[in-house]
Amino acid sequence: MKAEDLKGKTEDELTKLLLDARKDQFNMRFQRVQGSLENTAEMRKKRRNIARIKTFLTMTRNGAAAPVKATKAPAKKKTAKAAAKA
Repeated sequence: MKAEDLKGKTEDELTKLLLDARKDQFNMRFQRVQGSLENTAEMRKKRRNIARIKTFLTMTRNGAAAPVKATKAPAKKKTAKAAAKA
């Protein structure tokens, strides 16, 4: 689930999504112990989706704006001394 999917959701919808995701995670844990879970990477995805949902749920409760994706800072310009060495 992407953050874009969660932006338009209400608090009730986010709570329901969180409950469903936690139930899925619970069932995945049992499947892993029994050896019937084929794709173990799904557990990691599920855990991150839960965190993402909880973040948006907190933001809607606090009235905060959507998180902004961090961008990489531009590279520093070389000084004359460093340019002469290169």
